[in-house]
Amino acid sequence: MFTSVLIANRGEIALRIIRTCKAMGIRTIAIYSEADEQALHVREADEAIAIGGFTPRDSYLVIDKVLRAARQSGAQAIHPGYGFLSENADFATAVAEAGMTFIGPTPQAISMLGDKTAARDLAIAAEVPIAPGSTGAVTTFDDARALVEEIGFPVIIKAAAGGGGKGMRIVESMAEMESAFRMAQNEAAAAFNDSRVFIERYIVQPRHIEIQILADQHGTVLYFPERECSIQRRHQKVVEESPSMAVTPEIRSAMGEAAARLVKASNYTNAGTLEFLLDASGSFYFMEVNTRLQVEHPVTEMVTGLDFVEWQLRIAAGEPLPMRQADIAQPKGHAIECRICAEDVYSDFLPDTGRVGMLELPSGDGVRNDSALYPGYEVSVHYDPMVAKLVVWGADRQQCIERTRAALDSYHLSGLKTTIPFCRAVMDHDAFVEGNYSTFWVKEHWPIAPSAEHLHMVANIAAAAFHAEQERRRPISSTSR
Repeated sequence: MFTSVLIANRGEIALRIIRTCKAMGIRTIAIYSEADEQALHVREADEAIAIGGFTPRDSYLVIDKVLRAARQSGAQAIHPGYGFLSENADFATAVAEAGMTFIGPTPQAISMLGDKTAARDLAIAAEVPIAPGSTGAVTTFDDARALVEEIGFPVIIKAAAGGGGKGMRIVESMAEMESAFRMAQNEAAAAFNDSRVFIERYIVQPRHIEIQILADQHGTVLYFPERECSIQRRHQKVVEESPSMAVTPEIRSAMGEAAARLVKASNYTNAGTLEFLLDASGSFYFMEVNTRLQVEHPVTEMVTGLDFVEWQLRIAAGEPLPMRQADIAQPKGHAIECRICAEDVYSDFLPDTGRVGMLELPSGDGVRNDSALYPGYEVSVHYDPMVAKLVVWGADRQQCIERTRAALDSYHLSGLKTTIPFCRAVMDHDAFVEGNYSTFWVKEHWPIAPSAEHLHMVANIAAAAFHAEQERRRPISSTSR
């Protein structure tokens, strides 16, 4: 096992990796930008190295800076977390050439599966169901028009080189096809420096289901109980749960086996996630592979009892997986994750900035906080607005929802607008409670006016934060010293 690991990331995921490394007796090295000098991951790591710059482009995304810090610290391995350089094949190659271990898949697997068109071709070869669409990148509008005339509307245009909703357009008629095609190409070029897009038939009212996998260097591939990620805005997830109410044991097995086939076909190792769309009839269609740890991995940890960061480290160190598929195929209990993002949910989820004032994180049975927050934490425009995750486990779905409601109600955070009221509204909505929802939930049901109870709670938090600030500023009298 490694004795030292550099974490090429920040925020809650850096803290998450530090926690597991400490439990395993592994020395941790953090890197930080000028904006993150006071960040919790800097304080919690055994060593922290400044790499300069305020923006990701000037800091966490600069391969030379990351490698220089790794060499300076004597790190044996680098964990990329998610985002930033985690799915960058050039970075994985550079880490290996520098004599260190990249905690993730090989550069070849990242290149093959990170390219959506190549992954789609591999899925076809591995007999994994896909939606009708292009067999490769579509480069001209004439080709795009010919394709949609063949497969019919609605269609979805996607960037070939990336994800996260960038370069993605849903098109329902030929009248809007050309402008959507051009915009998708332009957005893909801006986001990924690659304008290639592909087109496939859009599945109406789908559910977004994903399968977590682990693959070791000895040929073992395991798949785990599915995650439902259908509560989204702008094609980005906000609430996730495991298991899904729409997935039967038969669908779970078929989807898991399909995921395993694709992983084996690509000679993939380490942790990864395969994303699928599930329609109302129970048919599922492959979307993409995320060649890294997912933001929502904690819900799978909660229903399996496994630490996926630990197994990322063990696999990268060459250890074999000791589990059998039969041991982990069915979930134990139920888990829900709520992403706490600095966004104004009543103004189209626009990102918010500011300084955290009052902060009280929830606690109790089954409650887990993956958080980078502290009083005084500054949320800037430089980084992703997700600042924390609330993860809750229950013996069954009803108990999990009840515990999540209680946790959200006791999540006291002032100074920022966050997604907490949105997540709380989801927990009360009939469609979610009944498990009968799709990726259209936000479009169909949001915004919901905040309840009187919620407005009262927000007012109390604001008042408490104001009084705490006044107390902090009050001069200390001579009698009280």
